[in-house]
Amino acid sequence: MLVVVLLLVAGTATFVVATVRQSFPQTTGTIEVPGLDQRVTVYRDGHGIPQIYAQTSADLFRAQGYVDAQDRFFQMDLQRRYTSGRLAELLGESGLASDKLVRTLGWRRVAERELPMLEPATRQYLQAYADGVNAYLRGAGKPASISLEYVLISRTNSSFRIEDWTPVDSLSWLKAMAWDLRGDYPDELTRARLAATVPPQQVAQLYPEYPSAAHRTILGDSDWTAPGQGTGGTAGASSAGSVVPAALLAGPSVHRQIAGVQDALAALPSFFGRGSDVGSNAWVVSGALTSTGKPLLANDPHLNLTVPSIWSQVGLHCRTVSAACPFDVAGFSFAGMPGVIIGHNARIAWGFSNLGPDVTDFYLESIGEDDTYTYGGERKPLDTRTEVIKVAGESDVTIVVRSTGHGPVLSDVVPDVAAAGQRVPVGGIPQNNPYALSMAWTGLTPTRVADAVFGFDTAKNWSEFRTAARSFAIPAQNLIYADVDGHIGYQAPGLIPLRRSSTPGTPPGFWPAPGWLPEYDWKGYVPFEQLPWVLDPREGFIVAANQQVTLAAGPFLTSEWDYGYRAQRIRELLSQSASRKLTPADMTAFQNDVYNPFAKELTPILVATSVDDFTAQARALLTNWQFTQPADKSREASAASYFNAVWAHLLDNTFGDELPRGAMPDGGSRWMTVMADLLKDPRNAWWDDKRTPGVIEGRDEILRKSMVDAHLDLVQHLGKDPATWQWGRLHPLTLHHPVMSQDSVPAVVRSIFEIGTAGAPGGPSIVNAFGWNAAATSATGVDRFAVVRGPSMRMVVDLADLDASTWVVGGGRSGHPFQGSYGDQVEAWLAGETFSWPFSTAAVAAGQVGELTLTPSSDQ
Repeated sequence: MLVVVLLLVAGTATFVVATVRQSFPQTTGTIEVPGLDQRVTVYRDGHGIPQIYAQTSADLFRAQGYVDAQDRFFQMDLQRRYTSGRLAELLGESGLASDKLVRTLGWRRVAERELPMLEPATRQYLQAYADGVNAYLRGAGKPASISLEYVLISRTNSSFRIEDWTPVDSLSWLKAMAWDLRGDYPDELTRARLAATVPPQQVAQLYPEYPSAAHRTILGDSDWTAPGQGTGGTAGASSAGSVVPAALLAGPSVHRQIAGVQDALAALPSFFGRGSDVGSNAWVVSGALTSTGKPLLANDPHLNLTVPSIWSQVGLHCRTVSAACPFDVAGFSFAGMPGVIIGHNARIAWGFSNLGPDVTDFYLESIGEDDTYTYGGERKPLDTRTEVIKVAGESDVTIVVRSTGHGPVLSDVVPDVAAAGQRVPVGGIPQNNPYALSMAWTGLTPTRVADAVFGFDTAKNWSEFRTAARSFAIPAQNLIYADVDGHIGYQAPGLIPLRRSSTPGTPPGFWPAPGWLPEYDWKGYVPFEQLPWVLDPREGFIVAANQQVTLAAGPFLTSEWDYGYRAQRIRELLSQSASRKLTPADMTAFQNDVYNPFAKELTPILVATSVDDFTAQARALLTNWQFTQPADKSREASAASYFNAVWAHLLDNTFGDELPRGAMPDGGSRWMTVMADLLKDPRNAWWDDKRTPGVIEGRDEILRKSMVDAHLDLVQHLGKDPATWQWGRLHPLTLHHPVMSQDSVPAVVRSIFEIGTAGAPGGPSIVNAFGWNAAATSATGVDRFAVVRGPSMRMVVDLADLDASTWVVGGGRSGHPFQGSYGDQVEAWLAGETFSWPFSTAAVAAGQVGELTLTPSSDQ
């Protein structure tokens, strides 16, 4: 297919071969790199993963920048254009909506303010990395020698230019990570939209309390007590009995603003992922419970599955580790960011799962035509700035960004919404203008996250790790820890706002707040000393899979936890093995567990539901089903197909009549908890289908209809015989390229970059979390079951023998199609396999298949 495309572009087979290969990196021999002080060695293994050895820290990061640019510069360039609001310069009008929103949020402006705040050493590492990237760019010359994507893009946009890399380009990417992994804001807007049409008590039922009696929190009752506080309180207030703020009942203006902003934010590209399945499995086990006698640490972040992968595997080694060159670390980094984000050094290992605190709040703002807004009984001037967006092939677009003291006015990004609405009173206060919507977000506060990354990379013990964690402000993550001395630990870091609820009976941030009242402003951030942590808990293991952190009294973190199905399953797997010592192989096996805990709750009710003779054959699959979801041709896979189809239709038949577009259930853990509660109440108002006037349905009618609908759906798409249904056929996985997978790109070109598979196991709220979105399509069809996110990488670190650790990534090291390491790990990753992860110099050298020497330029 590549031949067809490039022949159309250039017309000769010779050009095809030259074009494909000219951007491949040189991985052996010697290259002169301007700026290096001394020789650097880059070993690559059979998967193209580089292990870099240097005499100085500066040379180490120059080499990392050079190698990252060799492998993935297009990805790096795309990321910086996205985070700078400059996609339209490359992609034309298709990037304009994203650019408007990112410019309004001002991600790069924040990164520019962060750079001078960082430690001098961190700034030096960032600059050295940028120097290495730029040395590669100057050596490569024209864009066609850098990536195939540039060749294809140049056919429609010959005006783009590749600019030098800067330290701010690296810092800006951290803003995209923080944006995608923030918590709560989609639900805050959804609740506000529902307030217009759904009774408050029904809205409350969609946001149940965390089921702590069934699903353990990360920290147990005795693990942690907030300084100055007792135990037995709650770290996440309940939403039960919530009251809708008067402001949200004011009229259609507010609701149109909220709906427009929600749609605009949903249209923003997501590199890391969004939705209820964005999270991670992370756990660590004490050596007292392991076969090795030392801790085992496992991590698999659940993010978007793209090609190239979000993650870039690398090893960074000072030849002589000292205070001047303190790095001996390996793990997973981001292309465009120096250092290692998740991994281990010679002393400690660490992993992440998303903490997901509520770090965004929306404010209704009363803005006048004179660019002033009401605050504290006064009119204050808006902060304004002008942004000029260049659009390939089109005229420049100019936008005016307006901000209140809370943050940018996001409703300005949606002109048709901003122009709509009525001038109505709100909360009894006469107003002369429709309401705008502004947003406060911790990501708009300059922080020192880059300091934390290098702090983790060089930490030698728990105390140094916690010191680094103080700077890990956004996105707030559950940090799990282990060291060679046998300690295991957990730390919740991050900027967590201190604020009050805008409505009695609800937690902070549950509803948008009236921006004209100062009492709803943020009052600072939770001190680091008051954030939950534990070292060496008595239980001997820690599971952090996005569930609620603790029941102990302490700072409010969020009311929007993952509801703990994955976390509880991991705990059960670890506990079931307590009669024997846990092995590294157990950790990998647990990461690939496909047991569906929610199915155990719902299936008995489905089996007991009467259906017609036609559907009874499908229902019979659920009898004696063991609730697993493999992708093979087994009876378990057939039952999984039917169960998931029923689940999708059950959600649509229950909620599709009342919830608006953008608020439909995605089928994740919250909806499982909601449904578990509704199943106990057969006449609940949610069961009635408003689309059938004159008929009031109950639970059993909706269950029966969903089972019939699911059977018809699967017969149409998988065949008449339920025994032949396969979850793998229903649950396909494609690794998409962020640009070349767009609908506007011809299918023949998409096929060059995309990697498709036969199908994936697992599903939402399953440990092997290849998630799908129940709200993705209409009530019929199977597209909704396609994988939308999953375990972007897997690692198991053996603190007894670091060379015995294992890793795999959902993709490959290379960003160049047709190069050997482009997607070469996908087959093993999907099958649940991992690869050896050498760390010691001897192990790295033994496994290397290519040695590249980078030397200082002869003329410097």
